[in-house]
Amino acid sequence: MVNKTVFENTEIAFGLKSDSELERAFFLFKMISIEPLVRIGTAATNFAIKAKLPVEGLIRATVFDHFCGGVNEEDCLPVIDKMYEKGVSSVLDYSVEGKENEAEFDGALKITLKIINFADHRKSIPIAVFKPTGFGRFALYQKITEGKTLTAKEEEEWQRVVNRYDQVCQAAKAKDIAVLIDAEESWMQDAADDLITDMMRKYNTEKPIVYNTLQMYRHDRLDFLKKQHELAKKEGFFLGYKLVRGAYMEKENERAEERGYPTPICESKEATDINFNAGVSYMLEHLEEMSLFAGTHNEYSTYLVMDLMAAKHIDKADKRVWFGQLYGMSDHISFNLSHLGYNVAKYVPFGPVKDVMPYLIRRAEENTSVAGQTGRELALLTKEKKRRKKASKAE
Repeated sequence: MVNKTVFENTEIAFGLKSDSELERAFFLFKMISIEPLVRIGTAATNFAIKAKLPVEGLIRATVFDHFCGGVNEEDCLPVIDKMYEKGVSSVLDYSVEGKENEAEFDGALKITLKIINFADHRKSIPIAVFKPTGFGRFALYQKITEGKTLTAKEEEEWQRVVNRYDQVCQAAKAKDIAVLIDAEESWMQDAADDLITDMMRKYNTEKPIVYNTLQMYRHDRLDFLKKQHELAKKEGFFLGYKLVRGAYMEKENERAEERGYPTPICESKEATDINFNAGVSYMLEHLEEMSLFAGTHNEYSTYLVMDLMAAKHIDKADKRVWFGQLYGMSDHISFNLSHLGYNVAKYVPFGPVKDVMPYLIRRAEENTSVAGQTGRELALLTKEKKRRKKASKAE
């Protein structure tokens, strides 16, 4: 069994933060912990950006620099290099959302290919990522998921989506860089899943290069994983999956209620936790045929993966198992894991400040709504502030 106090080491967790960065982090999480303030701040920020008020400098110096690596990939390099000195890799995530036209989809493709080229020969960036709706219209994925017939024009449009996926997966395989494809809402996800499985068939012939994402708050995802495993064994390709709890719960439940169908979401937080833990357990049982990227900020689930790895004599540095957290959050998990020798990667969002605002607002709202998340961050930051104060007095 793994020592269950390893995430308490704040000296390792915040080793990269200066005293002023520690104070900024404390201030930000303190603000985020006050729900009305997040709502007011969100509205004010949206208004200021739309009104073209000069707030970008303020946003950049506070919330942006805490949760994002920079405005472009070069700008992210100091963050990437600093983290890699501590053994934490980076997944550069172009976090510009809500694009709807072909020029924007081609732009997202260009940036993703640029990231893969940028990552080539940089051990600090072993993984790339993109969102399905970065490469095609949500409504098109939805139409395919619903089994509706596409028009001739839509067939051509879908072929362009397929070609974008193919270009990225081909480039990733050529440079031996894993590519994680995010999951989105359930009513468009089947189309993405089928396309990603096609990419796995084509490119995961020697090992997983292409990774799909399973949102384990969906009660059907464990069955989906097992069926995919049977398919992969039958057809002779490898599976790669990033397992997360999920990011669209309110939206999923609301839509199910409005339209009168059973929600795809687990009945409780506990049921989601059980599902997530069952998913990682299943994958670790079958590492010969699949690779796991455990995307979690949950300490219990992280300890579970560590315990299972120890029980199954899986080496900590085995490249078939990765842990992932978001930049600016859960440093106590990321840096303590890397200190112990596990494979860890931080998602490092980047993009122009005003374009990344929807992402940053979602981060603030999620931290407000996830019970205990912000409190845990504040408690650890407080502990480290006290430790440093004590250490400076002792000098």
